[in-house]
Amino acid sequence: MRFPALCTALALSPSLAFAVGSTSSEVPTTGLDYGPRPAYLIEKLPEGALKTKLQSCAGQAPKRSLFSIGHRGAPLMFPEHTVESNVAAAGMGAGILECDVTFTKDLELVCRHAQNDLHTTTNILTSDFAHTCKTPFIAATDDTPATAECRTSEITLAEFRTLKPKMDSADKTAKTAAAYLGGIAPYRTDLFTDGAQQMTHAESIELFRALGAKFTPELKSPSVEMPFNGFSQADYAQKMIDEYKAAGVPASDVWAQSFNLDDVLYWIGNEPEFGKQAVFLDASYKIDGFDHTNPETFPHDFVDLKSKGVNFIAPPMWMLVTTEQDKIAPSAWAIAAQDAGLEIITWTLERSGPLASGGGWYFQSVKDVTTDDSMYYQLLDVLAQDVKIKGMFSDWPATVTYYANCMGL
Repeated sequence: MRFPALCTALALSPSLAFAVGSTSSEVPTTGLDYGPRPAYLIEKLPEGALKTKLQSCAGQAPKRSLFSIGHRGAPLMFPEHTVESNVAAAGMGAGILECDVTFTKDLELVCRHAQNDLHTTTNILTSDFAHTCKTPFIAATDDTPATAECRTSEITLAEFRTLKPKMDSADKTAKTAAAYLGGIAPYRTDLFTDGAQQMTHAESIELFRALGAKFTPELKSPSVEMPFNGFSQADYAQKMIDEYKAAGVPASDVWAQSFNLDDVLYWIGNEPEFGKQAVFLDASYKIDGFDHTNPETFPHDFVDLKSKGVNFIAPPMWMLVTTEQDKIAPSAWAIAAQDAGLEIITWTLERSGPLASGGGWYFQSVKDVTTDDSMYYQLLDVLAQDVKIKGMFSDWPATVTYYANCMGL
């Protein structure tokens, strides 16, 4: 087996050992661990039916759930898209794991949230390959924050493998490249970065299958102009699917994602079995005038999307909800998607840190009722029971797994 960290995890976990050599449709249910966070969040809930129900499940045995999706693994505390991050997510019962897919200079597919994020997710700025960065490190001045931009498309796979993963962060006040690598959010940690291992997309398939999980790769928008060295967008979309086919992974175990509707339509037209579960990531929030409570501003006709073969759609959490009389309720966007027969997946729980100040971007539509961390479960409950989402991406999957197990999802 390629990954030493996985070997250690398999030795420690009966469920993971059971998964090795099995198909990803077999779901191990023992040896998982919620850890202390679900109970911590449940205790913060106001008295009522939700708190009573979740407390009643305190003694339940954790089970892997397809409702619980590891967002880049478990990056609340582990470097994203690393072996360690995904082993942790699987150990928390995430039934689906994510590799965000981009490509290197020699057109190899690797797991990376963006083609141009190496300056915040690796040590490239202090490595032998700092000179390859599209924008070399520029120190902060009194008027201008520090900046840099480094792309996988500027280095080969062999060079990529020499980089050391770190928590996604940057110190914009930095005067040196080494200092720029800091800036970790105070609610995260760098305790688990030492020796963390990056992955190619093909290696992620090997790992996730060994962990007993299914797959949701996201084809990331290139930072370079396409075609790139003769590599077209269609070539890119096809190559990602081809790596699942080469590994013998059934299409029913894969939810391929893209913000680019043309990618989704390409899979529907050219790889119809994979296209059935292709996920259109909706970024309507980037369009001027968009209002998730006003159907007249929606840029997509959901009925038309469904007629073209799109079955899954995934907006950020806040687009799915609004507040009515200080209560969370489904938004007009959510109702329209439901009425069109679209299955909804959403992102990203546990990415916001402490919620006492309103929760930031992911909670913007319910900020007026977001006063503490209990909102993680209050929002999740509305999304699951009223919006009827099919899956939740999370930076700490144990929170979602506990809820899914308790509610029978």
